[in-house]
Amino acid sequence: MKRIVTMLAFVASAFVAGAQDAAVKNGIKLYNYKKYKSAEAALAPNADKDPLANYYLGLAELEMGNLDQAAARFAKFPEDPANISGTARIAFEKKDAATGNKISKDLAAKAKKKDWIQLKYAADAIAYTEGGDYNQAAAWYKDALTKAPDAEKAPLHIGLGDVMRKVPGGGGEAMTNYEMVTDKDKTNSLAFTRIGDLWYDARNYQSALDNYARAKDADNTNPLPYKSLANAYSRSGKYKLALQNLEEYLSHSDNSTQDQLEYARTLYQAQSYCDAAKQAKKLLGGQNTPANVTELTGILGFSQANCGDSVEAANTIRRYLGMQDPKKITPGAYIEFGKLFMKLDQLDSAGVYYQKGVSGDTSSNKSDVLREVAEAFKSKKDYCKSAEWYDILVKGNPATQPLDYFWRGYMYYYCNDLNKSVKAFEEFEAKYADQPSAYYWHARALAAIDSDAVTGTAVPVFTKWLDLVGPTYDKKNDMKIAYSYLLLNAYKTDNKDNMKLYIDKIRAIEPTNDLAKQIEDAMKAGKKAPAKKS
Repeated sequence: MKRIVTMLAFVASAFVAGAQDAAVKNGIKLYNYKKYKSAEAALAPNADKDPLANYYLGLAELEMGNLDQAAARFAKFPEDPANISGTARIAFEKKDAATGNKISKDLAAKAKKKDWIQLKYAADAIAYTEGGDYNQAAAWYKDALTKAPDAEKAPLHIGLGDVMRKVPGGGGEAMTNYEMVTDKDKTNSLAFTRIGDLWYDARNYQSALDNYARAKDADNTNPLPYKSLANAYSRSGKYKLALQNLEEYLSHSDNSTQDQLEYARTLYQAQSYCDAAKQAKKLLGGQNTPANVTELTGILGFSQANCGDSVEAANTIRRYLGMQDPKKITPGAYIEFGKLFMKLDQLDSAGVYYQKGVSGDTSSNKSDVLREVAEAFKSKKDYCKSAEWYDILVKGNPATQPLDYFWRGYMYYYCNDLNKSVKAFEEFEAKYADQPSAYYWHARALAAIDSDAVTGTAVPVFTKWLDLVGPTYDKKNDMKIAYSYLLLNAYKTDNKDNMKLYIDKIRAIEPTNDLAKQIEDAMKAGKKAPAKKS
């Protein structure tokens, strides 16, 4: 009977040990998948008695920014190689590279002839922090690979691949090591994710997508492929696809504060403004990190501006501009604030922030933003401001499109700044001699200055325009305007042949035209136009 009880106790003990081992393995997987809160929950029950569980729990604390808790964790097992490696990571995180390197080298030096575990953890300490000697870490991984049993080599290959990605020109060797894992184990989702990341960095997008798909097939609980896809689409400006993949990532991840912040950011980039405003407002309620508060306030304000709440948006954005470091306020933010004031019909304020945005834009070609500003003032019928912005656009980008030259002169015309309009259209003609609109509106501006058609300054320009468009030109009203000025000038200069010519041309367009009738009646009565006043 005593033997049976002893056997049952042994079986129960083995069962508990097996369950603990499975829980630790699951916790390590969760850590590798960057599900740090889940890893913490899985590892904590065994951490006080299992050095490996304790180590990964400390790493999870470290990744969540809890340096003091992580340091206390690693100190619980001061002789364990993994936890010694953890203390090196703490030093590197505190920017004490000298201490981090010393701890790592001392740990590696403890490896006897056939030992490999000390080499692995010494290399890990450097591979996953900043400030260590990456080539030294790579050498330790390679040494460990010659000694470790085959069942333990996958983490070593992944670690070697990870550190080689930090070494200039090491991408090829990194790929080789990741593929050594996937060639033997098609279920290693982590390695497939790393291969996808490498292909993405090399701009081989199809291969990246293929490997992210393999990572998802290998383990559909791995959130990393979705996050990588979200990042990839975001960097390429495909924000809708980025949002779709980020939402899939969130359904598998721990929804950390940083994940939620990234979600708010991506909602805004994907132009889901109302949802972005809700997300930002929700996060602001429990946020106390100053940098995050600032960013979320900006997301909230600019989202409100595009979600129909302009007055509240203006107040929020003012708060954002007041709390953000001026050096970190992007030109685009000022431009967006300018747009908001434009919506509120506060055009002077809009101009101030547009100017801040343009002045801060360091790109060599600002034509798009300048055009956007000019068009915004045009939409509000502030033609003088619009003309000024088109003028800045054309002068800063002389090779810009003909339409920009046109709108500059046209806005000056409707601003009633006729001399500037004439000059603008002269420059338009000089740059794009084949554009009929340049000549037509140049002539219109001259005709507006010479409203009684006495000096005839618009005559040669209207004539040039008529030659360019030809007699079959379809905009007959424009032709009538040109003919009317030419007729009036002919009358004022008593040029009877031209009077008859332009009366006929006008009547071909509008048989009952008043000006043509008046001048024809004057010709029949033998009346001459009054002499030009001195």
